Amino acid sequence: MTTTTSTTAAPTEAVATASTAATASTADAPALIRFRPTGLDTAPEVNALLERLGLGPFAPDGLTAFGGRNDNWAGTTTRGRQVFVKTVARAPDGSRPEIDRALAFEATAARLPAGSPLRTPEHLGTDRESAVSAFRLLPGSRSGSEVALDGDFDEALCREAGRAVATLHTLGTADGASGGTSGGEAPDPASAPAIDTGEAPLPPMRWLRAFPWSEVQDRSMAQIAAWKLVQDDTEVVAALHRLRERERTAPHTPAHCDLRFDQFLVHDGQLFLCDWEEFRLADPARDVGAFVGEWLFQATYSVFAPTGEPTSAKDAVAPCFDLSHEEIVERGAAGLRHHIPRIAAFWQGYTECRTPDPELAERAVGFAGWHLYDRLIATAQAHAVLNPVARAAAGIGRTLLLNPAGAVATLRLADPAVPHPAVTPAAVLPTAVAHPAQPHPADAPSGSPR
Repeated sequence: MTTTTSTTAAPTEAVATASTAATASTADAPALIRFRPTGLDTAPEVNALLERLGLGPFAPDGLTAFGGRNDNWAGTTTRGRQVFVKTVARAPDGSRPEIDRALAFEATAARLPAGSPLRTPEHLGTDRESAVSAFRLLPGSRSGSEVALDGDFDEALCREAGRAVATLHTLGTADGASGGTSGGEAPDPASAPAIDTGEAPLPPMRWLRAFPWSEVQDRSMAQIAAWKLVQDDTEVVAALHRLRERERTAPHTPAHCDLRFDQFLVHDGQLFLCDWEEFRLADPARDVGAFVGEWLFQATYSVFAPTGEPTSAKDAVAPCFDLSHEEIVERGAAGLRHHIPRIAAFWQGYTECRTPDPELAERAVGFAGWHLYDRLIATAQAHAVLNPVARAAAGIGRTLLLNPAGAVATLRLADPAVPHPAVTPAAVLPTAVAHPAQPHPADAPSGSPR
């Protein structure tokens, strides 16, 4: 079974081990790669919260963790409850914006009726002071990243994802959203944080001009090179500014604002969406574009590393980067033909539950373009140089950012009643895919993430 982790850094003391990974496929444990969790003796606030919630402390046997940028723990308590606990970092000024945004979501989501398409793991309680939250563990669940890599994130699941995201975008936004739980106490509408109305942080517009020196030491050489792809391309920078301007005037709704495959979980045949630390009022096109971008990122990698059933004997051979122009274009178009029906199914589910504003699809294509750069920067974290596949992903992102209107129909984000065009590589695939070893114009040496 293929297993994956988030592309963000793992917790400081979370180290994968053969023994923990081997337990990932058991019937009563989530089917996600496991890590050794940070010792609870260094995080007494975890068991303190569980005790306050009446769940009992974690039993030491079988305690594990999952990948991600935040410390987390998964296991069974002494009272037999299967629980997932995670902590988030405080801001430099001591505030807890991530925990507040997550609590604002929980308060807003409390209004969802039974049977809603939007499902999320049950929130058991939060200690806001120590920024620790507890959720019901979903035994046997699989990360959406794993499901996608295994070829199981099919059109039916994509349609469910579209319905879930659309339901999120239709949630009420009245001040003082009710139903939140803080510190393990009963829901208190008066104490629920307000939904964040601040601008989403990505893309960081100040970084389009220059990379802050304070951030250099925390970035790999490949990540710095990825940022150079953006900064040195004046057309891309201008397109990102235009996208931000369109975002500011677009209708805003509750939005996830950090949507990736690994934010989805599949449990007992149902799709769950989690990780609400970036939840806020924002352009709903952000979430739609991120989902589209995830599939385009998959399609880019399938050019050089096809997954699933090989279409020919040649595809069954380990791929290399000396493919001919014709082979790359053929594989690129095949990858798009394979993944675009999933994008169309997502859009179908979305429009079944919500009527988008007339320009949402075009803005979503722009955000899909940014998403490809964002994933490029994130996945470059552990590398010294960008590989040709990463450059190809940036090339597709560039194509979408510069001409979002031109890709709406190709990506099947148009009215379902309108006949869709045949998938052709020219509409989405840039020269960077056809010639991945050659630098894209924005990647030329300048002379001298996340």
